[in-house]
Amino acid sequence: MPPEDPHQITVHLDALLAERGLTLTELAERVGVTPVNLSILKNGRAKAIRFTTLSALCRELDCQPGDLLAYEKD
Repeated sequence: MPPEDPHQITVHLDALLAERGLTLTELAERVGVTPVNLSILKNGRAKAIRFTTLSALCRELDCQPGDLLAYEKD
């Protein structure tokens, strides 16, 4: 898949934040990333995510990677 092609991964960060009563800024501080970078992920514009960031998100949100990310078929 060429880099310019859109990916088919959706991010469920909004739902997880709402369920846990957290703001994006609070989560960013806990995970150690900037709110801007977390917003890019939340809005589905990220092209990659580090396993360390994914691990930290799962730790802070008490979830599994599959709770955070999903593959959507065309």
